Amino acid sequence: MADGRLHPVVPSISAFFPCYNDAETIGNMVTVVDATLRRLTGDYEIIVVNDGSSDGSAQVLEDLQAAFPQLRVVTHEVNRGYGGALQSGFAHATKDLVFYTDGDGQYDPAELADLFAALDPDLDVVQGWKLRRQDPWYRKVVGRLYHHAVRLAFNLHLRDVDCDFRLMRRVALQSFPLVSTSGCITVELVARLEQGGFNVIELPVHHYPRLHGRSQFFNVRRIARTFWQLGGLWFRLHFGSESATALVPGSVPVPE
Repeated sequence: MADGRLHPVVPSISAFFPCYNDAETIGNMVTVVDATLRRLTGDYEIIVVNDGSSDGSAQVLEDLQAAFPQLRVVTHEVNRGYGGALQSGFAHATKDLVFYTDGDGQYDPAELADLFAALDPDLDVVQGWKLRRQDPWYRKVVGRLYHHAVRLAFNLHLRDVDCDFRLMRRVALQSFPLVSTSGCITVELVARLEQGGFNVIELPVHHYPRLHGRSQFFNVRRIARTFWQLGGLWFRLHFGSESATALVPGSVPVPE
């Protein structure tokens, strides 16, 4: 018999990974997040955005789909950049909450459970901050300079702007546009959340050395595109060309 008490409804979760030449790591990421989601909710989906990978990622993902019915693969025939991959992931997510992290294995998807436990009704976003960045020294230096520069330029208040380990309410994501196709989409996302007055907290998460593949960001062409888009984003946010633009919940377009 029912005990007559009201039980809280457990929200559904979309978890996704951008994947660019991550054949060596994406299988473990999907496996771990599937096991984690099973413990958290009975209603979830896993999405991998294969962003024009040229390694064996497509075959790995095809094999994974046979083992994990909740997995959907979104394929970009050509690489659209990190921002383009995140835009596709956000647009294809259908559940109450959206979690994402990178597919390269530098974060542990099992720590999604910590973010989920911290999400109370008054919060819109729970995101990680890296306990200790496990990258080469030059990436640490550039990363800190980048972090301080964008915090100052965009008046951001987060401890770790570029920690791509986030759990967000989908209705929050649907309330503003995201247009960046480079790595500066992280700054755009955080700026939109702060601009919109959404409640965000940060939790510590572990960061691990990159054992396979190469970073998308650290080449001259991508760095140049990122800073060009940062300049455009700063102009739009400060001079209002997009600051008042909002999407009606449920109206986020799905990229082809």
